[in-house]
Amino acid sequence: MPTETKLSVCPYDCPDTCGLLVQVSGGKAVGVAGDPDHPFTRGTLCPKMVHYERTVHSPYRLTEPLLRTGSKGTGTFRAVTWPEAINHIAERWREIIANYGSEAILPCSYAGTMGIIQRNAGHAFFHRLGSSELDRAICTPAKGYGWQATMGTTLGLHPAEVTHSDLVILWGINALATNIHFLAGVNKAKQRGAKVWLIDTYETPTARIADKIFLLRPGSDGALALGIMHHIVKENLINHQFLTSCVQGFDELSTTTLPNYPPESVSQITGLPTEVITEMARSYAQAAAPFIRLGGGLSRYGNGAMTVRTISCLPALVGAWAKPGGGMSTSIATEPSLNSAIITREDLRTKSTRTINLNRLGTALTELEAPPIKSLYVYHCNPAAVVPDQNSVLAGLAREDLFTVVHERFMTDTAHYADVILPATTSLEHSDIYRSYGHYCLQRAFAVIPPVGAAKSNWEVFNLLAQAMNFDEPIFRQSADDLIEQLLDTPSPWLAQTDLAKLKTGHPVELPLPADYKIDFKTPSGKIEIFNPSETEPLPRYFEPHGDNAPFWLVSSPHLALLNSSFNERPDLTDSQAMTLKMNPADASAKNLNDGAPVVAFNTRGEVSFILQISAKIPAGVVVTEGIWSLEKAPGRRTVNALTSQRLTDKAGGSTFYDTKVDVRAE
Repeated sequence: MPTETKLSVCPYDCPDTCGLLVQVSGGKAVGVAGDPDHPFTRGTLCPKMVHYERTVHSPYRLTEPLLRTGSKGTGTFRAVTWPEAINHIAERWREIIANYGSEAILPCSYAGTMGIIQRNAGHAFFHRLGSSELDRAICTPAKGYGWQATMGTTLGLHPAEVTHSDLVILWGINALATNIHFLAGVNKAKQRGAKVWLIDTYETPTARIADKIFLLRPGSDGALALGIMHHIVKENLINHQFLTSCVQGFDELSTTTLPNYPPESVSQITGLPTEVITEMARSYAQAAAPFIRLGGGLSRYGNGAMTVRTISCLPALVGAWAKPGGGMSTSIATEPSLNSAIITREDLRTKSTRTINLNRLGTALTELEAPPIKSLYVYHCNPAAVVPDQNSVLAGLAREDLFTVVHERFMTDTAHYADVILPATTSLEHSDIYRSYGHYCLQRAFAVIPPVGAAKSNWEVFNLLAQAMNFDEPIFRQSADDLIEQLLDTPSPWLAQTDLAKLKTGHPVELPLPADYKIDFKTPSGKIEIFNPSETEPLPRYFEPHGDNAPFWLVSSPHLALLNSSFNERPDLTDSQAMTLKMNPADASAKNLNDGAPVVAFNTRGEVSFILQISAKIPAGVVVTEGIWSLEKAPGRRTVNALTSQRLTDKAGGSTFYDTKVDVRAE
């Protein structure tokens, strides 16, 4: 049959948001390639997406609604029709609302799809229903808070800036796994003579492109930034003119905070030698245009927001923002380009309801009262695997009195605990519009193939549920394409500056940036706010992460073949891999542990079986596991989040996945 090539977009939680070219034949996707015309991704795909058609047409796809017939967790179901499934959900919800109130129902979603329509599809429905609300703070809200405490809503650096840098610092980011297209710009900078540093807790795969590698004790990044700033000030390597005209609070920082962080003291905190810290300070200050690319992992400690806030001060001391190629990149905020309120409809709230932090879902399901959570609706999320304190989450999901609905593409760990499973479309089977948090491009995507089996999109299902619950608001009769047209026909001033006709036809467009965007500091003072009077602590400082009463820091890092728990359904990506625990040779020897042997990592919350991998790339006192594996692929009965806690970050209620310590023993 003839093959057509159609445009689409990668829907996964990644800053790159790649443009796709999908080969379609006979109503099926038969191949996927990168779009060479995409302004940022330029035709390259990561290994996970090269054969995305294998996910779309996987034999493991859920293709019809299912109703539980066995005990929770056993995965025993029977097929039903869509009307039967929707009516069953509506009847149970009406019963729960009558007995406990609407707040006994909780939505659970996060970033299984990043499209503006499908990701936010449930907001209007649950606002209208009056359910409990979910604080989706599981990723890096502390990172955003720390940046804003210093930089306000200043626009993020365009990724192309890095090509003009002479010193690129990859700080706490395994870009080879999480931001691969950014590395193309880093390599261009290297070709022009730039040096690349890697600052991290272990030697990640990204280390292969670094000229220098600096390994810190977990959670000590803020102390390193203060030690570097101390020495820059001591040697008078600061940019006086920039500090005078563009920075608020340098004098207070230099006289009040920095004297407490000489490199000798910071060496004791970070584990880096004193002379290394002083040389880092000199090299950073003397670089013509130093560029820091900050990852999210370092914000997942109890001191995460303060850490990011502190590192955000570094470019100000040397005036990096005023130099082409200089500054710092955390995340790119393109939210103002699209009026998402058209989709989320906060105006449909009829009352104030409680908010439950996703990081504390386990406690919410097992301990919350007045009212208890009696129903959980899960969509584009896999809380049984990705939410901290897995044992608590699974105990909640196992409650026979918890009515759980899971709208999903595959039989995930969470789906095994569902009462009703609804088959979901993939991104190639529904319409959406995408923005990025790693570049300034937007792109509309149309459905390029029909739904597989009886799968339906998030938006379609919430419209069906609204009808079953007798909601008569017009939004619940609109299609995804209707909403996209509404977004594009009433564009924001920023979006209106793009080629809307091109965007409407499914091609990527780039939001324009003002010529002075790097030095247009969008803070109350109009300056970089090292001293922020609105904060309870107006100046940055260092305080220790929490940790646990155990000897090894546990770093749960991204995996090259997985994205959170996604892609576990792909044997071509996972069958040659294993759920490993990487450990330093000296630590393994002290524990009498052998390479390739089964081991157990444990703490007060749980224990998890791994296959040991001894590696000199892991510092002493640290163990590393990569990826979030499904329970069926795990060596034991639990995966990594049985070890992580429900503790929150210092600000913004974020997760503290990395603020975890364990002990290790032989299996």
